[in-house]
Amino acid sequence: MKAIKTYQGKKVIVVGLAKSGFNAAKLLHQLGAVVTVSDQQPLDKNTEAQELTATGNFTVLTGKQTPDQLDAGFDLMVKNPGIPYDVPIVQAALEQKLPIITEIELASEINEAELIAVTGSNGKTTTTTMITKMLNQERTAGRSAYAGNIGIPASKVAETMTSDDTLVLETSSFMLLGVTAFHPHVAVLINIFSNHLDYHKTRENYVKAKMRITMNQTADDYFVVNFDSKELIGLSKQSKAKIVPFSREGVTHEGAYESDGNLYFKDELVMAAADIKVPGDHNVENALAAIAVAKIHGKSNEAIKHVLTTFGGVRHRTQYVLTSEGRQFYNDSKATDMEATEMALKGFKQPVVLLAGGLDRGYTFERLVPFFKAHVKGIVLFGETKDLLKDAAEQAGVPTIKMSENAETAVPTAYEMSAPGDVILLSPANASWDQYPNFEVRGDKFIQAVETLTGKKEEQ
Repeated sequence: MKAIKTYQGKKVIVVGLAKSGFNAAKLLHQLGAVVTVSDQQPLDKNTEAQELTATGNFTVLTGKQTPDQLDAGFDLMVKNPGIPYDVPIVQAALEQKLPIITEIELASEINEAELIAVTGSNGKTTTTTMITKMLNQERTAGRSAYAGNIGIPASKVAETMTSDDTLVLETSSFMLLGVTAFHPHVAVLINIFSNHLDYHKTRENYVKAKMRITMNQTADDYFVVNFDSKELIGLSKQSKAKIVPFSREGVTHEGAYESDGNLYFKDELVMAAADIKVPGDHNVENALAAIAVAKIHGKSNEAIKHVLTTFGGVRHRTQYVLTSEGRQFYNDSKATDMEATEMALKGFKQPVVLLAGGLDRGYTFERLVPFFKAHVKGIVLFGETKDLLKDAAEQAGVPTIKMSENAETAVPTAYEMSAPGDVILLSPANASWDQYPNFEVRGDKFIQAVETLTGKKEEQ
């Protein structure tokens, strides 16, 4: 960790705790700042605020966040990425021209390691994990570690890194809006769809936020970009870094690409696409992006292939669980909307027995009909939306439709409907909150039920 003096004696307000804000507050105090934290959750239910209060080193404000909290006068605001810029306290900071950053900016300031940053609308976590694993192969000094939007505070990991290490950050558009000097040596842009428009207001704003990943790069850096998108090809011209393209749909001799079922980097055969353990065309794209980064770092084809043939996926994201009696079980509990379930189903060539259902948000499921028709031999439904999903399954002509209480009880029912060679897939197409605290708990319960049924343990 760099011993910077930027924050000595500075008055800083951290708005929003959670993991990143909590760690940012502690780090700022360590760097000599006078720190105030403001969080909406009441103190009696706020373990992070309680811990900071107990130290006596912080001014802790809980409950409603109001502009008058800035009256104490501050030099900087560190904002939780999820808090929009139009809430009153942030609006007041903007009006006062108070600098606002997010925690990844702070992390980059203390970071001694090489910095790699990954962004995109989909696939960030999988690509970040693939890159981290590849860069830990054939390593003679230091380590590669991931952090950021993947669920680990960037500043917490950056504190532990040395100049021999590599820090791989998954960065969201929310995080990137709060950077100023953030400068990755390698930036990766996987894709851009129309996400988070409730936050960004327009797609143009969303795209601009994503492109901040490369705004401080120079000709000594690398920008890995998906060249299957004309939009991204155009956007890449804004970068001063060396462009390293990847493509699943066309040969790009200066980067990574798929051709005739094989993956190449600069026309050198790396491996067969079918050997990637995680299924789906989207994961071929993620793998190509990771291959480009690994090759920039001189990794061998054997090292890359080892990772891609053994990595079973990020937990709860089309995660391979285990195989029993010829049936492959996959946990895609993170599929909290129809688009994610479509992507999961497209990834399998085998017949699928699907487990789906969850929170009723007031929409129907007609758009899933063609995907059910093409991929699903049987479906087990649960939760508030089970009847709506049943309508879609009937429209698709799914041969076997069963109802169950929840994701756990659906497992033995799905097994009875399956045959050797089938995939049993939890991909709910709905949020979990009607029955579970979050999608992680739902996925964990599914895995436990699979383990109970099969007598086997989840494969790591």
